Amino acid sequence: MSEVYKWVCRVSTAVGIFAAGLMFVAILVVCHMVFVRAVLNESSIWQTEFVTFALIAATFLGAPYILLTRGHVNVDLLPILLGESGRRRLAWLATLLSFGFCMVLFYSSVHWWWEAWELGLTTPTIWRARLWIPYLSLPVGLGLLCLQYAVDMWALAKGLSSPFAPIVTNDSVPQESAA
Repeated sequence: MSEVYKWVCRVSTAVGIFAAGLMFVAILVVCHMVFVRAVLNESSIWQTEFVTFALIAATFLGAPYILLTRGHVNVDLLPILLGESGRRRLAWLATLLSFGFCMVLFYSSVHWWWEAWELGLTTPTIWRARLWIPYLSLPVGLGLLCLQYAVDMWALAKGLSSPFAPIVTNDSVPQESAA
């Protein structure tokens, strides 16, 4: 299972890097849009939609990496006040609820993406972007987030990860003992 853990961590990292790249491209497109509108005095056709879709995709595709590195904003007061046993129970509760929530969103997003694909839905603008393309980031990002939660639960169950532990990297992947 540690090989699966490593693989999921690598994929989460790679997709996180891709999400950061999407954010960078969105910044460049905003600069392009400002230039086109302010300097060339022309209207923008595709830039606003592209930036919106890119930032939403970056959010969903970057979520597994944020979970991997524990980069989300949290308040540690309750885990600090609880003992080790209480922290473990709280970690299980939080992880199971989050995993369940992500599974429901993943299931819904697959259906939403499939509907856009099957019906050939496009945006109601002059650009007429095919919606299945930006919608794909939801099931992909949420699917990877579910996988990241699953391997986190495995590490928690095996005692390889401390509840509310700090940053996890590919270099610190938990290893099962030979015993």
